Amino acid sequence: MGRITEAVKHILIVNVLFFIATQLLGDQMYQWFSLWFPQNENFYLWQVVTHMFMHGGFMHILFNMYALWAFGTPMEQMWGRNKFVFFYFSAGLGAALIHILVNYYHFNSGLQVLLGHGFQPEEIYTVLNEGRYMTAWESILTPDDLDNFLSAFMTPSVGASGAIYGVLVAFGMMFPNAELMLLFFPVPVKAKYFIPGLIVVDLFSGLSGTSIFGPGIAHFAHLGGALFGFIMVWYWKRNQFRNNRWD
Repeated sequence: MGRITEAVKHILIVNVLFFIATQLLGDQMYQWFSLWFPQNENFYLWQVVTHMFMHGGFMHILFNMYALWAFGTPMEQMWGRNKFVFFYFSAGLGAALIHILVNYYHFNSGLQVLLGHGFQPEEIYTVLNEGRYMTAWESILTPDDLDNFLSAFMTPSVGASGAIYGVLVAFGMMFPNAELMLLFFPVPVKAKYFIPGLIVVDLFSGLSGTSIFGPGIAHFAHLGGALFGFIMVWYWKRNQFRNNRWD
């Protein structure tokens, strides 16, 4: 890992500045810069980028920034500043895309059921944009479907985790035999085992709805970042970009 590299340092600084601003301004920062559902009145296009600099608490930003330093530094040393920045934000945007698509699936599934019971779209959107729901929906949707429906529309996404997962995958593909020491499992684990294992846990949690690492985690955003990171590294390793630095 060694000395922190330039792009990693500047991304880390911007994250910390956003975190400080969030502590000072509170909900206003979440309303402006978190990633909201596109049909929510709080949604703005810039949020597909700014949500990567927002975090839900001190431990959230601490773990993400540690991972950015630990895994991003060797990748920037290998690729150069510009190539790393391109990769980082591409993985983050890919994570946002997958997260939005999954939310659309959950929201539209519930919406179609409500429309089939005679509710009007304007009525549904008005109620949701007021931050509430009709109790009649409880007898129409299952508890899980209602929770997914409301969460997709009302819960904003924050954090650099999607981009970080892309970086993790890149590290695992470029340094598969690097041994990682985990705080909660103090035995060295090679990257080629640890990182796929982490992705499998996220996949299980996303599909089952049982979150091993706690509530409020956007597992499909993690998987989206990992997927886009894998595609980019796979492509670069098989053409002229393999050994090119973008400084």
